[in-house]
Amino acid sequence: MDSILKIGNQGRCDLFLNHIVGKSPLLVTVIGNTETGKIPGISAAGANPNITDFTPAADIEYLYYEFCKCIQGVPVTPTGIPTPGIITKAIIDHLDFPHLTVIGGVNIFPSAPFISLGGNAGGDISTGSAVENPEKIFANGEILGKNLSKIANYLVIGESIAGGTTTALGVLTALGYDANNKVSSSLPENPSRLKIDIVTSGLKARNLKKGDLKEDPLNAIKYFGDPMQAAVLGIISGVSGKIPVLLAGGTQMAAVLALAQNLNPNLISNVAIGTTKWIVNDESSDILNLINQINPTVPILAANFNFGDIKYEGLRVYETGMVKEGVGAGGCAIAAIMTDPKKMTIDILQKEIEKKYEHLSL
Repeated sequence: MDSILKIGNQGRCDLFLNHIVGKSPLLVTVIGNTETGKIPGISAAGANPNITDFTPAADIEYLYYEFCKCIQGVPVTPTGIPTPGIITKAIIDHLDFPHLTVIGGVNIFPSAPFISLGGNAGGDISTGSAVENPEKIFANGEILGKNLSKIANYLVIGESIAGGTTTALGVLTALGYDANNKVSSSLPENPSRLKIDIVTSGLKARNLKKGDLKEDPLNAIKYFGDPMQAAVLGIISGVSGKIPVLLAGGTQMAAVLALAQNLNPNLISNVAIGTTKWIVNDESSDILNLINQINPTVPILAANFNFGDIKYEGLRVYETGMVKEGVGAGGCAIAAIMTDPKKMTIDILQKEIEKKYEHLSL
């Protein structure tokens, strides 16, 4: 079984992997909050919509300490499935990957070290007012990216933000991409109709239509995006081809890729998408179609997890389409395997994930 799936442009996938083989990455987890994530039925990132403000902070605390300070236990879905941060935590502990936290804009700050880019939490995109100061977040992210490119072999950029696939649909639509029914969901039943209705309301509130902001990515974020997007976009711009960047996420990172493509296509010359097979195989979304619209030369890589035989139901349920991705899980797995592809396999990583699950306090 292949540990890494190569989707789309095979030559570009191989080229990107050759650039990172044998190297240790720097993991950057970018977090944010948005009122969009509190809309009932949008996200699985919390036992109820209001607790989604705590989910990104709790994810970060778990990565650093293996327990959370701002909540009891670990972030869970409404049905008790733990955060995909457990996958990332198992990998960074096993490989001793360095990692840092970047805040685009949150309501709840983690009780852990972080770099703040000076933004505020996002609003409800159905109002057409999503991010107050994307220019500031972007500019600070750009400075950070320039500095990280001087000290890191390459970056793996993950995210944690509830409602992020809905804001992804918002910016993709504003930029002119055909994204309806193509963004994923942390839920097994993708609420695609609800997402489309939310984005349509936002467009009406701004008296805009699909594609009107294709030349104005920062305003696409301001009206229909989230602070995580502004932060990652800034970091990509700061790195600007100096080192490889693996965008560790699914269709949320496809939206960031679209923002970078529309801002300056040169920004994504050394950028790949790194996700999980659960995103690639998701019949309710279509990441390949999105990337082909944005820029078909961008490599799509997927960690070929198979949790079907894992003894814990909380992990086996991933095979049913629950959660799928988050907190850099897929990208971290790809980076881990590429440290030594002859010895490091997806099976080894799954054993480490299983061990980490054993120590969970749900």
